[in-house]
Amino acid sequence: MNADKVKLAIAPIAWTNDDLPDLGAANTFEQCVSEMALAGYEGCEVGNKYPKDPAVLKRALDMRGLRICNQWFSSFVLTKPFEEVEKEFVAQCDFLRAMGARVIGASEQSFSIQGSKDVPIFGSKYDMTNTEWEKFASGMNRLGAIAKSMGISLVYHHHMGTVVQTAEEVDRMMDMTDPEVFSLLFDSGHLAYCGEDPLTVLKKHSARVKHVHLKDVRPDVIAAVKAGRGSFLDGVRMGTFTVPGDGTIDFGPIFEELGSVGYEGWMVVEAEQDPAKADPLEYALKARAYIREKAGI
Repeated sequence: MNADKVKLAIAPIAWTNDDLPDLGAANTFEQCVSEMALAGYEGCEVGNKYPKDPAVLKRALDMRGLRICNQWFSSFVLTKPFEEVEKEFVAQCDFLRAMGARVIGASEQSFSIQGSKDVPIFGSKYDMTNTEWEKFASGMNRLGAIAKSMGISLVYHHHMGTVVQTAEEVDRMMDMTDPEVFSLLFDSGHLAYCGEDPLTVLKKHSARVKHVHLKDVRPDVIAAVKAGRGSFLDGVRMGTFTVPGDGTIDFGPIFEELGSVGYEGWMVVEAEQDPAKADPLEYALKARAYIREKAGI
């Protein structure tokens, strides 16, 4: 991979979890970003303890040599008036632009079960109707055009428990959206979690990937979640996810594929775990060493 074109970031979710606030509740924003920098990362995504004022946040990150690369956006184009979604989307794009970021990561949260504590993650997800697919794709194209007009790229985060989870759903989404305004956030862990081969999906869509989440999995935990009819959040607590090099995904071919298409942008280590069980700094360092070895960056 071209180290001049690819930058490495890490998500704060290993330090403080947005969906499970008790995980890492004692970890401060300052500890989080300081340890990110100490572990050798150049950027990060936005967490729930980050200052909301761009000037305050930028000062804290500048002191540590970090940049914001992306922020999750919960879209509801299927279930909310588009004007309401658009207003929230534009406000977040404004924030990201003020932080110097050029990517916004959307995930459709209509009918999502990822935050439902008592709903099994396997066998319970919502499947869109043909009409809903058309509405979804149209809404995403509209958001993508808005983002592009603001100098931001809309990337879509496929995710367990949401309306776009499987390889087939990713394929259909990409077929129905405009490549001029809509790109893919490739997440290795979420594909592996639902039984898909991440490399196969990447090879199909690598030309439209503009953001990457590097997430590994523990298959024994996934099997336990499935057998026990656990929720997505149960799986997080149990340790479904881990950093690259600590699970079973071979990232070598993934890095090779991204390199072969001349990928430019951020790669983000994102592995939500219980920080009381998986020390965030220790795992950040472990991932950094693995990526240096496998990707040469």
